[in-house]
Amino acid sequence: MRYAYAITAATLLGGAAATVTLQQPAGAQVAQNAPSQMAAVAPRGAPMSFADLAAKLQPAVVNISTTQKVQVRQQQNPFAGTPFDDFFKRFGGQGGQGGGGAPATPQTREAVSLGSGFIISEDGYIVTNNHVISGVPTDQGKVTVSSIKVTLTDRKEYTATVVAKDAVSDLAVLKIEAKGLPFVQFGDSTKARVGDWVVAIGNPFALGGTVTAGIVSAIHRSIGSGPYDRYIQTDAAINQGNSGGPMFDLNGNVIGINTAIYSPTGGNVGIGFAIPAEQAKPVILQLMKGTAPKRGYFGVVIQPMTDDIAAGLGLPKDVGEIVARVEPGQPAARAGIQQGDVIVKVNGTDVTPDNTLSFIVAGLPIGSRVPVDYLRGGKKLTTTAVVSQRPPEDQLASAEGDGDDDGPMGSGQETPSIKNALGVTLQTMSPGIARQLGVAENTTGVVITTVDPSSDAASKGLQQKDIIVAVGQRRVTTVAEAAAAVDAAQKSGLKTVLLLVQRGQRPAQYLGVDLAGK
Repeated sequence: MRYAYAITAATLLGGAAATVTLQQPAGAQVAQNAPSQMAAVAPRGAPMSFADLAAKLQPAVVNISTTQKVQVRQQQNPFAGTPFDDFFKRFGGQGGQGGGGAPATPQTREAVSLGSGFIISEDGYIVTNNHVISGVPTDQGKVTVSSIKVTLTDRKEYTATVVAKDAVSDLAVLKIEAKGLPFVQFGDSTKARVGDWVVAIGNPFALGGTVTAGIVSAIHRSIGSGPYDRYIQTDAAINQGNSGGPMFDLNGNVIGINTAIYSPTGGNVGIGFAIPAEQAKPVILQLMKGTAPKRGYFGVVIQPMTDDIAAGLGLPKDVGEIVARVEPGQPAARAGIQQGDVIVKVNGTDVTPDNTLSFIVAGLPIGSRVPVDYLRGGKKLTTTAVVSQRPPEDQLASAEGDGDDDGPMGSGQETPSIKNALGVTLQTMSPGIARQLGVAENTTGVVITTVDPSSDAASKGLQQKDIIVAVGQRRVTTVAEAAAAVDAAQKSGLKTVLLLVQRGQRPAQYLGVDLAGK
């Protein structure tokens, strides 16, 4: 995904920017409570120099390089069997089909990805990012990692093995066969404050052992990278190749793992992100046992309470999250949670933009019974849910698609209340229209047939063929029902009406649309 300003994993590929109480295992000597041999005494205020701190910490920071094999998609030979066949083979590309029509052998190429890591035990356990050692996604073909090499500051090289990795948290643990290694320990990131000094050490652009310093710019920063992203933001220089490297406090303890940057060019502009130690440490200890962590699961798809959604519900913004879908048979469904409910508190913890439902539930013990406070129709209700284990991510991935776009639809009904208030015309769903839209024939709702380009509905992205499933949390099956729901919203004094909108086969999502004249 590329934008003018992109969140980019701080990993280097092929020499250029790439645009991404537990028991410890036997033999592992992890510094958890005892003071680290690398720790330094923190001065008060701004230090005169970071030199002593850097000298103590650098030996525990490593360079990680992976050799990746990329299976390149073959270019088809459009001239197979013609006089130009030989010309194409020489100059047109590799692969395709030969003159006899036989498929060519798949071709692979090698690429090198560079990142950072840090040693957490004297016998060679190393922490890094999952994306550093799992291959950088490419549109050229399948990527597999064939080898991982770790280089220490004294230039000793080791071949590393992957103990375990976790794509959700973007963390991984490696192991090298060595003894008596320098190591560092995790600190308490919950005590980090905006304005605190931090030091980052890593290998930007393959320049090993690079030390940078800055301050904590923000905490609990969400960058939309996943359901559990909650980063420390810093202005310490972080670039491609810094991924997986440590962020230290002035005590020499790791309070973050440098993971991503926000940049228009792929280079540092003073906005970097690190996974907080409070979030990383439990995952790392589990990965050291050779297994991925288990996370709590409710079985709901949620949306944040944006300004327009909150306005459509008549609720304050930044309070709770709205349920867009409830998975049948899962904890939320068994607890009576319904689509459109706003979950505001779980197990006594408020749901906020800084403390999302996914983040809270992920940390709950599997099988535990927890109270859930939610709003439905303006009323506050409470239920109890039994936390289950989150399924693998590939099972959770929803099949998304726009469906079939063939076949015309009618011009819709220009109901005055809807046309004037929302700037759209609607048509009642039918099995025939459902087939045209590529959705299940029993899909209910009303279909948008036209959108006034000057309306707020258009600016919010509503399009012809979108299906409005509910208006103001009232499910609608006819245009008349939709008009009545819009009228009710207007009479109640709302300036925004909440719509539940489905596009093709994609899951429905809530959207707040301003009422004209309000």
